[in-house]
Amino acid sequence: MTNSKVCLAAALCSLLFLSTLLSSAQSASCCVSYSRRRPPCKLILGYSIQTITGSCDLHAVIFHLPGKFLCADPSMKWTQKLRLCVEERKRTSAQVFKLSAD
Repeated sequence: MTNSKVCLAAALCSLLFLSTLLSSAQSASCCVSYSRRRPPCKLILGYSIQTITGSCDLHAVIFHLPGKFLCADPSMKWTQKLRLCVEERKRTSAQVFKLSAD
């Protein structure tokens, strides 16, 4: 009887540990604050939008840079300009690719 109680307690502790680990890993992939640094457009590989969800409580634009990510406030002018710059670069490269394929 005592042995089964010990096993049950160990299983419950393991589940608690795993759930804590998973929730912290999920929040680690969220922006928790905005960066003040403004990277040049030529360094940005792309971007994604973070919306407010269960574990991510900050609306952000996540700029993808070589080897790192930068979280930016979507309401800031510089963030909007960088998004437009990335979109324009994508359009231009898509047109060049289309022309070279013809």
